[in-house]
Amino acid sequence: NVIKPESAKIEYENKEYVIKDEVQGNKVNKDILYKKVNEALNNKVDEINLEEIECYEKPKYTVASKEVVNAKNTLDKYIGSVITHKFGDNKEVLNGDSIHNWLDIDKNFKVSINEEKAREYVNSLSIKYDTYGATRNFKTSIGTTVNVSGGNYGWLINYSEETETLINAIKDGKKEERQPIYAQTAVAYGANDFGNTYVEINLTTQHIWYYNDGVLITEGPMVSGNADSKHATPPGIYSLTYKEKNATLRGEQYAAPVSYWMPFNGDIGIHDATWRSKFGGQIYITDGSHGCINTPYDVASKIFEYITQGTPVICYF
Repeated sequence: NVIKPESAKIEYENKEYVIKDEVQGNKVNKDILYKKVNEALNNKVDEINLEEIECYEKPKYTVASKEVVNAKNTLDKYIGSVITHKFGDNKEVLNGDSIHNWLDIDKNFKVSINEEKAREYVNSLSIKYDTYGATRNFKTSIGTTVNVSGGNYGWLINYSEETETLINAIKDGKKEERQPIYAQTAVAYGANDFGNTYVEINLTTQHIWYYNDGVLITEGPMVSGNADSKHATPPGIYSLTYKEKNATLRGEQYAAPVSYWMPFNGDIGIHDATWRSKFGGQIYITDGSHGCINTPYDVASKIFEYITQGTPVICYF
């Protein structure tokens, strides 16, 4: 039987890569054979030895080929990587047990990392740990528990940057423990990722609270967006964008100077409203704001004193 030559192979066995011997085979190279036969006839040689004239086809790569050796070294380096992602008290460990499934070796022993599989892994972390856009159970200051959906708050892994960084870490054979690269962060891990420092806004009772490390700093009545117009304040969990003293809020038909301005959802924010003599109750239904949270001066002042950029703002009905 004619046995074709086969190059050496690299296979993953028992958590390591091993080089498998090449197969020499016994398939004759016809071009060489014809050439050698013609030479023999011309030289009146009666007999030729196929092995001596190297007439058999040879495998392209052997166990000693530098391409094979280099490929194995690269593979060993890649599966030696240990990347540990930290999520608070939780850790996700990526090592050779998984990484070897991401590695491809082409016919010329070029090693590559399957980027799609790396993306799938990062996506699995996102599904498990991202909280951006999640619905959260929130225990209110009046003792009820509400589901709060919407808003722009929460953990959000930077999908593309984390994938690229992860691939490069594997190429470098790194052993590291770190947080993933985030597009956006929250203040705490777990179901209550808003922590215990936050602004609480009850859009039904028209009341606002501010807690710092679980301690109530201030509270008071408020007026939210006009419920009968397009300016209704949307529920959800947001984070403070910034804070500014002595700002002027401008719209198409108004310019309102305020002492304390704390935006958290685009143009919607918390501020003092000294032009109002009353707050709370049902005022928002017929005489609400353009979406902002109007508060008495002393309430806005106290919140402004403590609040920092990124502080969660929880709005609910």
